[in-house]
Amino acid sequence: MIENRSKHTAFIKAEAQRLGFMSCGISKAGFLEEEAPRLESWLNKNMHGEMQYMENYFDKRLDPTKLVEGSKSVISLLLNYYPHELQNEESYKISKYAYGRDYHFVIKDKLKEFMHVIQEQIGEVQGRAFVDSAPILDKAWAAKSGLGWIGKHSNLLSKKAGSFYFIAELVVDLDLEYDTPVTDHCGSCTACIDACPTQAIVEPYKVDGSKCISYFTIELKNEIPEYAKSHLDDWMFGCDVCQDVCPWNRFSKPHSEPLFNPNPKLLNYDKKDWEEITQEVFSEIFRKSAVKRTKFSGLKRNINALKK
Repeated sequence: MIENRSKHTAFIKAEAQRLGFMSCGISKAGFLEEEAPRLESWLNKNMHGEMQYMENYFDKRLDPTKLVEGSKSVISLLLNYYPHELQNEESYKISKYAYGRDYHFVIKDKLKEFMHVIQEQIGEVQGRAFVDSAPILDKAWAAKSGLGWIGKHSNLLSKKAGSFYFIAELVVDLDLEYDTPVTDHCGSCTACIDACPTQAIVEPYKVDGSKCISYFTIELKNEIPEYAKSHLDDWMFGCDVCQDVCPWNRFSKPHSEPLFNPNPKLLNYDKKDWEEITQEVFSEIFRKSAVKRTKFSGLKRNINALKK
């Protein structure tokens, strides 16, 4: 049994690399004891704003065995999205993760293939794939699996790759060898806290989601409040400030996934171009992009809030 566990683990990690994932870590499925009080407190303080969905499935969020019957292991995966080229500096900005094809589709396809190969090589393995699409605490599982530590900006950080990557999971009913968490390497640095334009990082390791620029420009369905408009720092979709200033992101290297490459207009447009954007051009630039989540009307709302 132990020999099988070791063999299966080695196979899964090699397959993750073949599929283009940056890292793969594995942990034992079970209840996340440390996260439970933190999540409860965060919700009680309404730090999720209008993101009502965060209140749902509290128990399942903390225990994947309630999500996937008979599950034994959580396979956590990181996929790099750091771009080869950044937007024109004289432009309204979008988060780097949304430059190319919507990551949900790109990663789901990889995970389907991953699951298929596992079943083909190992046998009757049951499980589910997750890409930011179900009540599962991605960052907590990735940290538990030794892929990095949770930084003061509440993102996962890795010494070798910073934080510009997506996190995904396979939750399976297979016994595997488990990785151990790594230590925190934020030290006395407060770069992310100091740089946040809306002071959403209310204390180290705690972000008030309802104050975050990503919340205002993506999650919020109503008008952006007046007090926030002057602090949006030219971000029209999402925000990367806390990641951009993090010293560990000096080690970010460009991704190798062609589907994450952006439409050239995205990189070259300036503010005037964005202010004049039409529905037709929006559909062209953001075809199959995560930016479609905010819709043309949402992006226009954000741009109008940024206009001086």
